[in-house]
Amino acid sequence: MRIAFTKCHGSGNDFPLIDARALQLPDAIWAGVARALADRTGPVGGDGLLLLTAGDEAHAFGMRMFNSDGSEAETCLNGLRCVARAGFAALGGTAARVKLKTSSATVATDPELAPGVVTIRETADPADPDVSHWPLAGATLLVDARVPSLPSERLFTAISIPNPHLISFVALVDDAELSALGAVCEAAPAWLPNRANVSFVEVRDGDLFVRTFERGVGLTDSCGSAMAASTYAACLTGRVKFAKPLTVFNAGGMVRAEAGEDAMVTLSGNATFEWDGSAEVDPARGLAGDLVIDRWHNDEIAAWAGVIERLTDTAHFA
Repeated sequence: MRIAFTKCHGSGNDFPLIDARALQLPDAIWAGVARALADRTGPVGGDGLLLLTAGDEAHAFGMRMFNSDGSEAETCLNGLRCVARAGFAALGGTAARVKLKTSSATVATDPELAPGVVTIRETADPADPDVSHWPLAGATLLVDARVPSLPSERLFTAISIPNPHLISFVALVDDAELSALGAVCEAAPAWLPNRANVSFVEVRDGDLFVRTFERGVGLTDSCGSAMAASTYAACLTGRVKFAKPLTVFNAGGMVRAEAGEDAMVTLSGNATFEWDGSAEVDPARGLAGDLVIDRWHNDEIAAWAGVIERLTDTAHFA
């Protein structure tokens, strides 16, 4: 089958995005499409697949997100901004309630992070510290505490938003250690059957730097729900004040963030379109080919490159 899509990214978290409002495909087919288009060794590549889906009485439109391994995530906040932009373009408007897999979010256009950078503000349903919902065996609440079955002495704070996250505040991010712990959780052990995202977070002069091993993806330059969960965890543990605007940096860029005592976290970040195209997809084999690029969004690519260039001159980035 030939599928049209837009290649996009939010804070360096990149995806093919499909307008699937009129496409009725079984979940198994969408999983195969995700494996094909998000395959880093294939012609497109990405951290997963985004779908703009139809809304209902309570939602203007919806979003689904499949990881690069074909599993479906509860949400993806970096991807949500891109889907929101596509939804606004398709339906009109500048604000909406969006249906996610297990929850909802509000989205709206926001002042640009930098000239030429389309920016979307998003607020997901409340952060939830009750890990019995995951489930995570041996715990109901983890705040700066050891994870009972994880082979690490580090202290973690567990938050779902609604993706499950284990967050450890560290003096310095160690990618090798993070990847090792992430791989343990990725294996879906009996004590964590639905897996979890694992993040190391540095507090830098009141701002945050977040590095994440993402469930179904691996070590990634950026994870929006991890940035939101880390913001709330930083406030919950007293490292940052509630209702204080801050910047969350990652290897792919940055977002503006703020967490309230009501557990609502707002992110504001880019929704950058890079190119529009199509490819032949074999969902059964998870393969894509015959890529055709119809349009490059060079102005947006350049605008985001300028953001990254300016960030590299700051002490808080990377």
